[in-house]
Amino acid sequence: MHLIQAKSILSAGNGMNLYRGCTHGCIYCDSRSSCYQMSHDFEDIAVKGNAPMLLEEALRKKRRLCMIGTGSMCDPYLHLEEQLRLTRRCLEIIEKYGFGLSILTKSDRILRDVDLLCRIQENAKCVVQMTLTTYDEKLCRILEPHVCTTRQRYHALKVMQSRHIPTVVWLSPILPFLNDTEQNLRGILEYCFDAGVKGILCFGMGVTLREGDREYFYAQLDKYFPGMKQQYIRSFGNAYECSSPNQRNLMSIFHEECRRHGVLHEPEQIFHYLREFPEKTQQLSLFS
Repeated sequence: MHLIQAKSILSAGNGMNLYRGCTHGCIYCDSRSSCYQMSHDFEDIAVKGNAPMLLEEALRKKRRLCMIGTGSMCDPYLHLEEQLRLTRRCLEIIEKYGFGLSILTKSDRILRDVDLLCRIQENAKCVVQMTLTTYDEKLCRILEPHVCTTRQRYHALKVMQSRHIPTVVWLSPILPFLNDTEQNLRGILEYCFDAGVKGILCFGMGVTLREGDREYFYAQLDKYFPGMKQQYIRSFGNAYECSSPNQRNLMSIFHEECRRHGVLHEPEQIFHYLREFPEKTQQLSLFS
């Protein structure tokens, strides 16, 4: 890891990333792509050490409360978060100023901060988002080797359910010829429905690959699934979108089951929910 001093922390859409790079080792990670122009090794995490100061300055200047998002490009609960506690410090600032939180992770390390998440939910709004891709635990260990398994993430979702913190699951990516099966999909959906998730985000059954990401992904396929790289090349060439041959059937099951269980499943609806700040809380802040 190495420390950097960021010039700003919040995007135009009120999102933030406290780290740059990742140590989870997911073999398909889009953040490895060359288009992001990372000037250091992906596993050499750039730590935005001044993030809490920048965040506090930014929130003080805001005239209206809103949702603050984190985790879209870099997981806020990397291994080094256990010692640095940078994410926790930023959550404390969000809670202090009465803002809402939309946080995305693959790690059950988020349970460390459940006390803060509860307070944010009580006073504003907190939505925990969790990525689930692979029901089979052995396969999960290969595809996402240095982060907790899907079953452990499911247990984290159950904890959030017990603490009345709403959750959203990202069902992505579904890798052609690896986890694009009905058994995998139904297993993940069973976890989601049992954990009472508010919505499930799925942009299709497949994966996106581009320069930087593709090379790493193919190297891992050669290591763990000999011959699979050639199958990808034959099927997709250099295409950015690599859709599963089972796409139509799996998406039909996905939408049908979500409708049956009353779970949001259209991306526009879910993103609206994630951005929406409670009107009652906003009104109280204006008149306090």
